[in-house]
Amino acid sequence: MTYLDLLAAQIEQNIPADLLPDDDIRPLFRLYALLALVKGTAVKAADVHNAWAAWMQERDPCHRSIRPFEELDAETQAFDEPFARAIRAVAEKLRQDPA
Repeated sequence: MTYLDLLAAQIEQNIPADLLPDDDIRPLFRLYALLALVKGTAVKAADVHNAWAAWMQERDPCHRSIRPFEELDAETQAFDEPFARAIRAVAEKLRQDPA
């Protein structure tokens, strides 16, 4: 297991099971791990959406939500927030204990 997979697993543990996609989410959560490393506690729901859109483009390139975050309705935008919170929580732990 790589460092990205370890971070991805930590992020996933912070997400309620009913919010997790049914597909293979490992690639998606690796993108979220990358966000934790590069954006840290400054990650926003729009960042999560962009990572999700990159992942979804490989799965369903015609998905209705593959468009800029600002163009999504408020309900769809809100769906990204629990993921952003989980990423920020893991990033905060990284900041406190970088080893």
